[in-house]
Amino acid sequence: MLDSSLQSNQGLNVLVVDDDASLRKSIKLNLEHAGFVCSTQDSATNALVDLKSSSFDIILCDLRLPEMSGIEFIRKCSQSNPDVAVVLMTGFGSSALALEAIQAGAYDYISKPFAPEELILTLRKIEEREKLKAENQELRSVVEQTYSFANIVAQSKVMKDIFETVKRLANFNTTVLIRGESGTGKELLARAIHHNSPRRGKPFVAINCGAIPDNLMESELFGHKKGAFTDAVRDKTGLFEEANGGTIFLDEIGELPLHLQVKLLRVLQEQQIHPVGEEKPRSIDVRIVAATLRDLEEDVEIGRFRDDLFYRLNVVALTIPALRERPEDIPVLVRHFLAKHNKKLGTNVKEVHPDALKCLMNYNWRGNVRELENCLERSLVLTESNSVDVQSLPTHIQEASGFASKYVGSSNLDNLSIKQRTKDLETELIIRALEQTKGNRTRAAKILEISHRALLYKLKEYNLENQGKK
Repeated sequence: MLDSSLQSNQGLNVLVVDDDASLRKSIKLNLEHAGFVCSTQDSATNALVDLKSSSFDIILCDLRLPEMSGIEFIRKCSQSNPDVAVVLMTGFGSSALALEAIQAGAYDYISKPFAPEELILTLRKIEEREKLKAENQELRSVVEQTYSFANIVAQSKVMKDIFETVKRLANFNTTVLIRGESGTGKELLARAIHHNSPRRGKPFVAINCGAIPDNLMESELFGHKKGAFTDAVRDKTGLFEEANGGTIFLDEIGELPLHLQVKLLRVLQEQQIHPVGEEKPRSIDVRIVAATLRDLEEDVEIGRFRDDLFYRLNVVALTIPALRERPEDIPVLVRHFLAKHNKKLGTNVKEVHPDALKCLMNYNWRGNVRELENCLERSLVLTESNSVDVQSLPTHIQEASGFASKYVGSSNLDNLSIKQRTKDLETELIIRALEQTKGNRTRAAKILEISHRALLYKLKEYNLENQGKK
């Protein structure tokens, strides 16, 4: 009788393939007693037929089968039923054979003769693996649904409401105006609108209207014909035409010059562009999503922004709140950036210390999500342990959150600026270490008891990159 701990609650479906009838019967009885659902076949050919019409979770097959070897059978199973776990049974055990079976696609390998308990334990390992896989998939799905929307990570109600609005409006060709401070993720939200719309397979083109000189802006947006002006040595396709069929994102729309606001209004009204130097307009099919951190209503009042264009752009307005207004999003953002930058930097920092998290949640993030991400990346570089602690956070964040006094000494009271004293101390120690090692940064890092990566970061931060070089 099998131990009760070996009983299966899953009822996994097992196919036993062996030409020994008595062994098949014995295995079937033991598996069914353990709670598995069991079928048997006497040849690989018949088993392959069964696999076409029935679903199995696990296959137990003998190495020596009529018509083909167990290894060949495993290869065929892997091709036709890659999700089925195959366990090879053989009386001719060797490590080389085990490796060949695994390479062919087997999950595991068991040598004959084996006790029923040994076989059941092997299957239970598979059972646990499948259970874990299912739980991970479910957890990943829950996390994605709860915290993420097209790469925007959040769990606050206000952000979830924005996500729901985006889902509702994405299928329509409505012009959208996104408002929010710098660093809140306006472009990410624009991409989410595009990603959730029927245009998702078409181009998404982003342009910052404040980053291109006025004299080049018209050509960038609408293109030009060769010879239209002195430097027009060839035809140029504008960004609106590049986005044809898709979405164009006009960031910092409030910086668009007035004469181009007129042309943009025409595009919105007529879905046509007029490249510089070309006589006839071209028809386009583009959805416009614009963004601004400016108060456009005030700009309209003082004549800096056209009122007719504002009303055309402001069909649907979405406002992303500043990070300081939704602190409940900080912990999930921290976890997200921790995983993201561990992968990017090759680090293995597992967590953020509770004090450090409190520090981050108490800070007034003027740079919003972008500043938080930069802070986490810096901390991953500077921390000397497997967690982000308060000491690895920028000093100004420690100070603003009221944590600095716990972690920084007080040996020189002439200068009460914690930030400046910390910088001065670190600068002095780095210079002395480099002098002692004659500029050898690897040895200097060891003396300072920080990583080589952390030293390089501090050299850059404190403008010491030429220190110690001959």
